[in-house]
Amino acid sequence: MSPIDHFSYGPVTPVLAYAVSCVGCMLGLLLTARARLAGGREAKFWLAGAAVAIGGTGIWTMHFIAMLGFSVPGSVIRYDVPLTAASALLAIAVVGAGLFLAAYGGERIWRLLAGGVLTGAGVAGMHYLGMAAMNMQGHVSYDPAIVSLSVLIAVAAATAALWFALRVSGALKIGAAALVMGVAVAGMHYTGMASMTVEAHAAMAPVPGAQAIDFLLPLLVAISLITAGLLLVVVLSPSEKELRGEAEFRERLHRANAEGAPETGLFGTPHG
Repeated sequence: MSPIDHFSYGPVTPVLAYAVSCVGCMLGLLLTARARLAGGREAKFWLAGAAVAIGGTGIWTMHFIAMLGFSVPGSVIRYDVPLTAASALLAIAVVGAGLFLAAYGGERIWRLLAGGVLTGAGVAGMHYLGMAAMNMQGHVSYDPAIVSLSVLIAVAAATAALWFALRVSGALKIGAAALVMGVAVAGMHYTGMASMTVEAHAAMAPVPGAQAIDFLLPLLVAISLITAGLLLVVVLSPSEKELRGEAEFRERLHRANAEGAPETGLFGTPHG
């Protein structure tokens, strides 16, 4: 069994991975808060953006930044590009599915739990799919007990994330929730990594795949640009206070129409 180093660059990769996860989760929570206030068809676009922010940045980007610090002494590591890209799409898809399931489930607790299980299982699947995309000069195996623990952590983290996303508002509360979510995502990642063992063997042929820096860097740059674009949308869109005021105005208008308020003329005077 070969030694495994999860921190080849010291604390740089875990700290950076945690910071990126917090940023992605915070942006996702901000977008979800906008979805709650916007309602209707517009809410779906905000939730889709939240899925990209949490799934793409908060989870997937965090995972592969952390993986930059992973090494097996004496073994070359390469990555299967299609599988790695598929893991990114999986992360975004399951987070989106969980958000939509929980958001349109009203106050039903089973919707939240179902969304948490679906998202958590998908996040764990993303992690192990990303690990399956890693090629090296050795045989990789996993401890089933620790794998199961990592899946449970993923489900618990996903359920908590959905709960935060549907209820938390305000900059300070969203920031605190994002810090908690970052801990949960990082905890799931490193628990999953702890389940891994590698039995190295002599190289018989070149290891297939791309070096991490060759394709991860462009993908990370692309995700970062998308994240920056979403953040810009949040900054330039109406504030949460303005959206809440508009929602309250629409509600008052709806109630007035429902109660059969007298129709007014051009200058606000009742007809007849």
